[in-house]
Amino acid sequence: MRIGIIGAGELSGSLAGWWTEAGHDVVVGSSQAGTNTATVTDAAAFGDVVLFAPEWATAHDLIDLTAGALTGKPVLDATNPVVWSETDGYQRAVPDDLSGIETLSAWAPDAHWVKAFNTFPTTVLKRRRGRDPLLAEFICTDHRDARGAASRLIQDAGFAPFFAGRASNAGLTETGGPLQMREVDVADATATFALAVGSNW
Repeated sequence: MRIGIIGAGELSGSLAGWWTEAGHDVVVGSSQAGTNTATVTDAAAFGDVVLFAPEWATAHDLIDLTAGALTGKPVLDATNPVVWSETDGYQRAVPDDLSGIETLSAWAPDAHWVKAFNTFPTTVLKRRRGRDPLLAEFICTDHRDARGAASRLIQDAGFAPFFAGRASNAGLTETGGPLQMREVDVADATATFALAVGSNW
């Protein structure tokens, strides 16, 4: 599979390496392309599937730089809709009744968005990768093809995909949601998800 990655942070670098080990072709794109990165436009055009993993503050601008190359493609949204303030720390950047992925879908409605890889820092993923019992990775999407692509890439990275419903459920996995930073073994994912849905978060 050809994978374009937008965002050149630690998560992007780790997933790029793991997916390359699994036999995928990977291109990492950054708004400031350098020796080891392509442009955002090139990465978006390259991928059959795209990982979208920038800081939220740059998300809208980076979508604009894709120049429509996300149309019809599964796009894994690894963002959390928060921005940093020196006075207030991290603050939610979208309305409370919207998830980040629903906001991204409004900005790029022709992409097939799927929430994935946003619940843990890279340190947790490195520690749990490929270890039995596998760590559950929650995914939310309205698109069947995006669900399939995300599930395959989660497995290829060494984790267990767990479908947590439509995009409207993605807030459960984002900052402040009950599934954020929950290290759940795949065998316990169903019960944990049921508790999260009923938590009135």
